[in-house]
Amino acid sequence: MPPRPSNAPRSAGLLLYRRTGANPDGVEVLLVHPGGPLWARKDEGAWSVPKGLVDAGESEWDAARREFTEEIGSPPPARPHADLGEVRLKSGKRVVAFALEGDLDVSEVVSNTFEMQWPPRSGRVQEFPEVDRAEWFDPETARAKLNPAQVAFVDRLLEMLG
Repeated sequence: MPPRPSNAPRSAGLLLYRRTGANPDGVEVLLVHPGGPLWARKDEGAWSVPKGLVDAGESEWDAARREFTEEIGSPPPARPHADLGEVRLKSGKRVVAFALEGDLDVSEVVSNTFEMQWPPRSGRVQEFPEVDRAEWFDPETARAKLNPAQVAFVDRLLEMLG
């Protein structure tokens, strides 16, 4: 992987995967759908790895684990991880991801929340989950669901797994 500039702000996330015989690649990946009214009717290209901003003085790995816990509602498995490198979103934001093998019951996902004025210009502030759902996807489906820049993480995972 190319070196990362140390002063550039970035997000970090975890691509949790599990091995399965249910598809030709033998693996499924966990993706999350952003919560809130702006994302409610968006599906293809809207999903993401659980991720968030890296705080000052925080390692990317620590940020990825913290964000996973906040967005999923439980800590990631305590297992070895692999660096999947960095991608740049259309917005210019940089995202670093790590692969981690594990399993998770998506029916138990409970995300942290955020507040925003909704409807716009209404003066009413409402609370929404940061992640409204999580699902396991085979790699082909994940490529369609993911933000296009993050598709590289799935491809790198499959390459890593051979």
